[in-house]
Amino acid sequence: MHDDRSITEQRLRRVLKERIKPAVHSRSVPLTIERWEAPGEPVPVAEGLAATYGSCAIGDTWGPAWGTTWFKVTGSVPADWAGRTVEAVLDLGFDRMMPGFQCEGLVHRPDGGEIKALNPYNDWVRVADSAEGGERVEWYVEAASNPVLVEHRATYEGDRQTSGDQPLYRLARMDLAVFETEVWELVQDLEVLYDLMTQLSGSDARRYEILRAIDAALDAVDLGDVPGTAAGARARLAAVLAAPANASAHRISAVGHAHIDSAWLWPLRETVRKVSRTASNMVNLMDEHPEFVFAMSQAQQLDWIKTYRPALFERVKKKVADGQFVPVGGMWVESDTNMVGGEAMARQFLYGKKFFLDEFGIETRNVWLPDSFGYTAAMPQIVKLSGSKWFLTQKICWSQVNKFPHHTFWWEGIDGTRVFTHFPPVDTYNSDLGGAQLAHAARNYQEKGRGSRSLAPFGWGDGGGGPTREQLARAKRQRNLEGSPRVEIERPDAFFEKAHAEYEDAPVWAGELYLELHRGTYTSQAKTKQGNRRSESLLREAELWAATAAVRVAGYGYPYEELERIWKTVLLHQFHDILPGSSIAWVHREARATYAKVREELRGITLAAQIALAGEGEEELVFNCAPHTRRGIPAGGAGRPVAPRQPVTVEERLGGGQILDNGRLLVEIDGRGLIVSAYDLEAGRESVAPGRAANLLQIHPDFPNMWDAWDIDSFYRNNVTDLVDLEGLEITELGPESATVRVTRSFGSSRAVQSITLRAGAKTVDIVTEVDWHDTEKLLKAAFPLDVKAERTASETQFGHVYRATHTNTSWEAAKFEICAHRWIHAEEPGWGVAVLNDSTYGHDVTRDVRADGGQTTTVRLSLLRAPRYPDPETDQGSHTLSFSLAPGAAIGDAVREGHGLNLPERVLSGAGPVAPLVAVDQDAVVVEAVKLAEDRSGDVIVRLYESRGGRATATLSADFPLTAAVESDLLERPLAGTAVGAPAADGTVRLTLRPFQIVTVRLHRA
Repeated sequence: MHDDRSITEQRLRRVLKERIKPAVHSRSVPLTIERWEAPGEPVPVAEGLAATYGSCAIGDTWGPAWGTTWFKVTGSVPADWAGRTVEAVLDLGFDRMMPGFQCEGLVHRPDGGEIKALNPYNDWVRVADSAEGGERVEWYVEAASNPVLVEHRATYEGDRQTSGDQPLYRLARMDLAVFETEVWELVQDLEVLYDLMTQLSGSDARRYEILRAIDAALDAVDLGDVPGTAAGARARLAAVLAAPANASAHRISAVGHAHIDSAWLWPLRETVRKVSRTASNMVNLMDEHPEFVFAMSQAQQLDWIKTYRPALFERVKKKVADGQFVPVGGMWVESDTNMVGGEAMARQFLYGKKFFLDEFGIETRNVWLPDSFGYTAAMPQIVKLSGSKWFLTQKICWSQVNKFPHHTFWWEGIDGTRVFTHFPPVDTYNSDLGGAQLAHAARNYQEKGRGSRSLAPFGWGDGGGGPTREQLARAKRQRNLEGSPRVEIERPDAFFEKAHAEYEDAPVWAGELYLELHRGTYTSQAKTKQGNRRSESLLREAELWAATAAVRVAGYGYPYEELERIWKTVLLHQFHDILPGSSIAWVHREARATYAKVREELRGITLAAQIALAGEGEEELVFNCAPHTRRGIPAGGAGRPVAPRQPVTVEERLGGGQILDNGRLLVEIDGRGLIVSAYDLEAGRESVAPGRAANLLQIHPDFPNMWDAWDIDSFYRNNVTDLVDLEGLEITELGPESATVRVTRSFGSSRAVQSITLRAGAKTVDIVTEVDWHDTEKLLKAAFPLDVKAERTASETQFGHVYRATHTNTSWEAAKFEICAHRWIHAEEPGWGVAVLNDSTYGHDVTRDVRADGGQTTTVRLSLLRAPRYPDPETDQGSHTLSFSLAPGAAIGDAVREGHGLNLPERVLSGAGPVAPLVAVDQDAVVVEAVKLAEDRSGDVIVRLYESRGGRATATLSADFPLTAAVESDLLERPLAGTAVGAPAADGTVRLTLRPFQIVTVRLHRA
């Protein structure tokens, strides 16, 4: 037989595109269109309905960037369409290639109720399954003219304050049309078979069976009367569609999904509308398809629906009760996990799961994070303590260098906790359930022979949209189809139960799930990151002092509502495109303003509580909210600090510069303003490598291959400029309590002023760097070359630290050329180490070199600032203040203590006398992470703590109030069967026993 495959395939493509698909909507009549441009920001629905509309016609342009245009469409079903299925086709001017990234609409009835959303793959609205002649249509379309910002070029369209006012879209079609059901079904048959056929081997007989059936079906189609001949064409495809799948076919659990970025190339206010559009389409689809299951994560997004679309929320609640609309994830948002602090990560689950329980009565059991940029090794324990069992991610398939070896596995965290994890081999969280994607999932699946199934999240996403009726048709046809994986639409938990049952002994991956991409997100948008870190610290302070005052001071009311509202605001801004700095300018402008408001509110709460605790008096009190004693003031207490025994001295350095000495450290700053020695007097050790200088600012070109705000590519290291030219060097503070040297440098279009301080009694050199940053596509780093032979470094993460190799023996280590750390990085050789601390920096890199003298230099660098131009063309331009410190002689415990100290400043207030801590722990390795009152408003005190050094620890927890019980609890403050918390002793103390990095939440019942 001659090979005529290409002829039939070309024939099918053309006939589908030019004849069959256009015949889905056959006869049509135009609708009458009117329009009204909403001024400024979106208006309430009632205002849009009541507006005065003007004339409009197909072909008219509409919509400046970020505008809202209301279209009123009216018309009547022609009498001779009676009994036919009728739809409206409402094309706002869509580009079919970019669903979710352009204009969108929501159709309303005259009473304001939402009918359905419009997007490029959902431009129809059903009028009637069996229309009546003369049936009237009157609808209002709230159309959002969101600009297209996916072209990876600098643009000012990403902020309403800088975007243009020219119209972006042209109205394409607004008609009533007859929907030809049989033609639509024929389209689905042909597309499924064509996609399947092209994935089969050229030697597979099944491929030719499908080819011949398609050929026969096309022969049966009268191109002049497609509706009249569609049924006959379908009949010729019935046999190949009925052939059952192979017994060993891969099994795919298809879960409807719409990944909706809570902000990204659109602002938060637009996401509020996106989630309502998506949810309205999903509940409609559920009405029409009882088998359809849709999973939605992010409690925040459901809360937006509840707040802004209460009627739609009631429909969602009904579908949740019916089992079709499935809340997943258990988090307030799909957050970043690299930079979010430990307590904030706990609150993501507390408030996320609490919302699902309160609103739907559902305990989510899976964690759903398909798109975050890597996953902290602390996550498995946090997942388990939240009451969840399973974890799903997708993003790791984006790694550039190493292919992750598993798709179903046990993920082991830093404390040893394991969580059953799935990484869908379909390699997308926006599957269309097309043949190519399903075949890829089956081929790509790495557990063959042990496991047989995977999950495929399907539906249009990123900007929302969700599954379509076409995707459900594909799932139906491929449920049991020869040559295809078996596709079954089901809930995520059903998949996990089956996957776990068949593969209980899945392989183990220990440690972080590092994404070998998007490493620049540890640094982009420094003020957003600083706002997050400061907000986390301020929330710790506010809760600690408010809880202490609520227990101690009569009449003081714990600010439950205010703290919950602020926590949710901070959690929202930890979304994986806000905190990482990869959103448009509008998002980060608003974030800066939000963080400023949060700061003022929390300072007010803290001050009110401290005033209540201090009482009236003139004694100067220093409040210490850090988890360790500081200057003689206990953790969580207030009093007068103990003065250091030895003052700081300053003397001139031979050859230029200064020598600072506090009896513990001897610090030499040379004539260039660089730290050339930081000598540990107690240990007799130098921390700075011979011939090198610390606190060396370095600048690199930073122009990655594609993802500007997201990526730092390794070749940036090929060019570096050391910033050693000096503009000014002066002593600005001279003992006895501290000495400061100020160094000023200008470079490029920017300027940096650094204040290097040594304090009396301190074992750290503190550096405050003020940068007036006006360079673009540059990366600014601060280098600390350490005289330490470290095979690995420890980087703080949530509730502990993670070790990373300093060598590049394998491609896995080499790929980690930029890493994330929280408050510190620690480099150590047996018996002595050095920590580099920071107050708001997350990006770092660590390298090692062997010197001519045989010693090893371990260089730790902080990534201070970037300046990408997409999606925000003015990223990080302006003034910044960044603090970091060098801690010679530090052990891990010292790094923990100093890191907290740098991030939790003392507060000074006048009062009657010292304030005793509400709770205390007698073991420095056990760190108190949070002290608060219980969410249920019982008045119980919640204490969350963790083992911080990676070893076993026993400790005594003391409460400064009468106790009736101490109960080990989960993150939702419910009793947890555990062995870490003992019963209260007669003196009210509680014995704690912790394994390495264990997180323990103790609920203290007050007498």
